[in-house]
Amino acid sequence: MIHFFEWLAKRVTQSPYIVAIFVVLVFITALYGMTLVTMETGNDAYLDKNTPRGALLSHYIDTYGSNAIMLIIESDDVTNVDTLHYIDGLLDHIGRQQYVDGTSGIVTLLKSANGGDLPRSSAEIKKIISRAPPEVIQRNLPSNLMTLCIITLTPGLSDDRQKQVLYVIESLVRSSRIPPGVSVTISGEQAFNVEMGNEMSSSMGSLIMAAMGLMVLAILTLFSHVRYALLPVMVVASGLILTFGVMGLSGTSISMVVIGAFPVLIGIGIDYAIQIHSRLDEEIKKAPLPQAVTTAITKTCPSVLIAMLATSTGFIAMVFGPIPMVGDFGVTCTFGVMSCYLAAIIIVPTFAMLVGYPPKKQKGLFFSKKEENQCPNECQPEKKQSSNSFIERYDNFLGNIALRIAKRPVPIMLFVFFIAAIGFHLDNEVPISADQKTFVPSDMPALVDMNKISRTMGSTNTIPIVVSAGNVLEPSNLDWIKGFGDYVVQKNDKITGVSSIVTLIEEYNNNTIPANSHEIAEIVRTIPDQYKKRYLNGNNEAVLEFSTTDMELSQARDLIMVIRKDLDWYQSPPGLIVRITGSLEMFSSLMNDIVRSKSLMTILGFSFIFAFLLLVYRRISSVIPLIPILAIIGWNGAIMYILGLDYTPLTAVLGSMTIGVASEYTILIMERCDEELSKGLDLFEAIQLSVQKIGTAITVSGLTTVFGFAALMLSEFNIIANFGVTTVITVGFSLLGAILIMPAVISLTYRFTHPVGE
Repeated sequence: MIHFFEWLAKRVTQSPYIVAIFVVLVFITALYGMTLVTMETGNDAYLDKNTPRGALLSHYIDTYGSNAIMLIIESDDVTNVDTLHYIDGLLDHIGRQQYVDGTSGIVTLLKSANGGDLPRSSAEIKKIISRAPPEVIQRNLPSNLMTLCIITLTPGLSDDRQKQVLYVIESLVRSSRIPPGVSVTISGEQAFNVEMGNEMSSSMGSLIMAAMGLMVLAILTLFSHVRYALLPVMVVASGLILTFGVMGLSGTSISMVVIGAFPVLIGIGIDYAIQIHSRLDEEIKKAPLPQAVTTAITKTCPSVLIAMLATSTGFIAMVFGPIPMVGDFGVTCTFGVMSCYLAAIIIVPTFAMLVGYPPKKQKGLFFSKKEENQCPNECQPEKKQSSNSFIERYDNFLGNIALRIAKRPVPIMLFVFFIAAIGFHLDNEVPISADQKTFVPSDMPALVDMNKISRTMGSTNTIPIVVSAGNVLEPSNLDWIKGFGDYVVQKNDKITGVSSIVTLIEEYNNNTIPANSHEIAEIVRTIPDQYKKRYLNGNNEAVLEFSTTDMELSQARDLIMVIRKDLDWYQSPPGLIVRITGSLEMFSSLMNDIVRSKSLMTILGFSFIFAFLLLVYRRISSVIPLIPILAIIGWNGAIMYILGLDYTPLTAVLGSMTIGVASEYTILIMERCDEELSKGLDLFEAIQLSVQKIGTAITVSGLTTVFGFAALMLSEFNIIANFGVTTVITVGFSLLGAILIMPAVISLTYRFTHPVGE
């Protein structure tokens, strides 16, 4: 590894223009890759198709799923003859489109009651409406101001096909001659997903711009003591473009959770540039530019590499969780930190060589006793000048705090782990949120339209049960389907009804089920395919669909658990396989996945970094950077409980992300301390000097990271805004853990192998 950095330093110092040309070519390729990035919405973001549950849900959607597109038509009087004829013409045109199985609405009711023709007078219309069943009118015509039309799509359409149909319908509505005073709104799950994708794209751009703006403010405020203070901003922007490019070229999609990764990358990625820039600025005061660049690359870049790889292992742990979009978050963060690191180690030193980086003159410098003896005479007067700058006073403050902590490590450790223990207990009390509708802005038009439909038509939620057998149409199997369906409806007040192949057979056979298989087959043949395929797949598989009331996701999870117990109790015929599936089951199970994944990813993150540090350093003491992180994770649980935050698919990554972020700071402190000890310093002086030398850079990068994460709080997506709050606190804790806890840990673990000063 050292040979690589020596080679890199040689290339940068001897051929900076060639290196710069290489960077430009990579940058152009990344810009092309950015154009290939796609957005992902829908079930694939929440459930892995390769798992049994994911495969079953995918099969159910592909085979039976029939997502409907809704038209909300509003005017002063939707029963106006001209308005109804417009609706009839529009539905007729839509009904002839590919992948549309049928359309229905108030005009369908009026035509069926008038011999297939739409009435021509208001009197006829009012007469038919007055005679229709009230529940039918309520669903189709809740008031004279609004009516709902349902466009039923062909079962089993892929998301791309459904989007294609949606765009065709949007085009037909736009090109239709809408009567004055009439508005037509397209709604439904697919319309919701499309608008959410558009909102996500817009939100991503806003978040990145906000994060970059806040980061520039932080840099100008905290990093102005070096030349070209905004250089790290240019570096992280390049790293971000490289990340987008890698994602586009590799085909990785961007989901709701992945959007939150980009401000995270800005916050973390700038740290690498700041560390290298800060070391370069430190060395340029003591040596010629080529030597300073070489020292910065060969001394700092390996330490930052170890920190970056440790951070990456924390993110990689997310891939092993049960939620696909959390895995995508981990992959994106891993791509991102590696891209930002590569950008930092190449762009910062190359830029310095190209511009002939001149140092800023400092009023005062900190020297250890050994450095003071080795310092040439000309630096002594400069060193003895009084230090008035804020940065220098902060340097001394950090060094003195670190020294005091190093001399009294035990009380510090007892206090921080006492708080952590309380936090671990409170973490179990933090609520879980997995309802997709709570993740998006409450005023998003598609969500408002969906809520309007729910208030009008009632809940559209269903709990499907897939039934498989050698011949599902056997009388005994049909009897079980009917009996179990009736039993569940009667037992649970949250279940409003059941539909299945049995209800269709009864409808076409005078409300009875034939007694033998031959009669059953004859009746099934008379049922139109457009109705039959909704509940039957050949002779081997059928579906029961339980309609439910509108309820909280936690209530749906409890209801599904009750149905599972009913399935165990209500004995099925031999050979009949029964499985619950559907979107409601997926989101309710997501709550359990969040609980499992947050613990699993935290444990895996610790395990991966533990193994990585042992592999790199080959000594047991190398794992001490993990000790402060254990306390920080406990603090996270306490603060989430105190602030009333929820665990969502995004905040579930908090433990693993904390390990990745905090390990960088703690590893850099340990690396610098080891470097100072190798120069012959005693332990206390090495701790003081390492924190004083690197503490400012860590503080600047940490606070800049906080600014980057703070951009998440500006998101209109609740799931991302809450994640912003938690990550800002987490980074703050990580910074405190590195500066305040790490000196105590090093003092306790190193004092047996290194001399302790007075």
